[in-house]
Amino acid sequence: MDVEQLMKLIDKVSESDLTGFKYEENGIKLQLNKKENLVMGTTAAVQAVTPEAVKVTGASSKAATDLEEGVQKQTGTSEADPVGNVVKAPLVGTFYAAPAEDAEPFIQVGDSVKKGQSVAIIEAMKLMNEIESDFDGIVTEILVKNGQAVEYGQPLFRIA
Repeated sequence: MDVEQLMKLIDKVSESDLTGFKYEENGIKLQLNKKENLVMGTTAAVQAVTPEAVKVTGASSKAATDLEEGVQKQTGTSEADPVGNVVKAPLVGTFYAAPAEDAEPFIQVGDSVKKGQSVAIIEAMKLMNEIESDFDGIVTEILVKNGQAVEYGQPLFRIA
C-alpha cells in the first residue's frame, strides 16, 4: 500500500461511522482508531529546533541567572531532581495511559519496562500513536495524567 492509498483510507475511515479499522497485508499491520466527541483544534507542522549555547557577558549575565533561577522555581526543577531516564512525547496530542477506557494501563509506577515496550498512546489528528520506551528499567514516576494534552518533548515518564 503506498502513501496515497493510505491517506485515502484514513480519510474514508475518518468520514465514516466506524470507530476502528484493522488491515493486514504481507505482514504489515495497520490499525486506525478514532475517539468520538473530541474537539480537535488546528495543528501546525512542528520542526525540532536544536538550541545553541549563548555566551552571556556583563550586566546581562545577572539577568540571565535570575531568569534561569525563576524558570527552575516555576518548573520545579533543580539540581536535586530525581535521577533516571525520561521518556518524552515525540509529538503533540492527547496522552492515554491505556489502550482503551476500560483496559489496564500499559505501565504503572514500579513496573519493569524494556526498550521498545509500548508505554502509552498519544492521539494526534484522530490517529492513535503507540509510544515506546527508549530505556530499560523500572518506572519511578508518571508525569502526566490520562487524557491530558501533551506537547512535543514534554516528559511523560521517568525510568530508573
